[in-house]
Amino acid sequence: MKSKILISTGGSGGHVIPATTIHDHLKDNYDIIISSDFRGLKYLDTKLYNIKVIDTPKLNKTILLPLSILKVIYLTLTSLLFLKKQKIQILISTGGYMSLPLCIAAKILNIKIYLLEPNMVIGRANKFFLRFCEKIICYSDNIIGFHDDFKSKLKIINPLIRKKYYDEKLKEHNKKFTLLIIGGSQGANIFDKILHESIIEISKIKTLKVIHQTNKKNIDTLKYLYSENKIDNIVFSFDQNLNLLIQQADLCITRAGATSLAEISLSKKPFIAIPLPSSMDNHQFENANYYKNKGCCWVVDQINFDKKNFEELLLNIINNKDEIMVKINNLEKLNYQNSWNNVNQNLLNIINEN
Repeated sequence: MKSKILISTGGSGGHVIPATTIHDHLKDNYDIIISSDFRGLKYLDTKLYNIKVIDTPKLNKTILLPLSILKVIYLTLTSLLFLKKQKIQILISTGGYMSLPLCIAAKILNIKIYLLEPNMVIGRANKFFLRFCEKIICYSDNIIGFHDDFKSKLKIINPLIRKKYYDEKLKEHNKKFTLLIIGGSQGANIFDKILHESIIEISKIKTLKVIHQTNKKNIDTLKYLYSENKIDNIVFSFDQNLNLLIQQADLCITRAGATSLAEISLSKKPFIAIPLPSSMDNHQFENANYYKNKGCCWVVDQINFDKKNFEELLLNIINNKDEIMVKINNLEKLNYQNSWNNVNQNLLNIINEN
């Protein structure tokens, strides 16, 4: 009989996608349940995963804080019952406030807790549970905010990336320089209403193709603007085959979530990162900076964004094939021996380690 693992996740794709990737790595060796809040369900296919909904509220400092605390206490009690009934032996948390009740319950029941920290800054929930966990899995040994007292718990693996991103890469060469813009599906103003203006300006000098992710309500407007300016375009809000779109790109423009950057990096596509300024503890800036220091990308500060400077940067990149090749070579070095099987074996070794 297989041991049972519960993977705690929820909230954004940045938490849920690594959770589903862990599931896919471990499913042949363990019986796995994924817990998520309602926000995370949109990233989960109920046909593929055994899902338990635990809808943990955010503990914001508002008038509703006492009610939120009461709900967390209630969810911790229900988590205790659930973990006992399901005979869970290992809890893996991908971080975030969603993990709070399950991690507390697992600690009470002496269930082994493993944490995942994909960002370059340790998250607050993970930081709190460091003292109680068996191991914490990270992509680097230089995580900001990580206390030296817990270095013995740190385990480094290559980023958890969905299996389809390891598939054979597209061989055909683009006749037009192709830009892929991802990060606008949540209605980010800079991605939905500003970047296309720069692209239209540059298209007057260079022939471009644009693949642009945007908010649903903005799709028709962007399609019209690109077509009106004779720019070959694909405009979308969500695409299950984003890996195939990334393969078409010569350059990506993206936010700096850990999973997005890892997927683009594995695809060996140079990118411009525009970190979300409001990301918790500025972790997106640190994620982007990690790749910048490896010579794999350019980083643009949204707070001090200057349209003219951005257009100059973009045009310089498009005109400088040598610099693009340097970035591609650095991405190849960074991802040397990064394979699904290697990550799979490393993850199994960590979980099975006594």
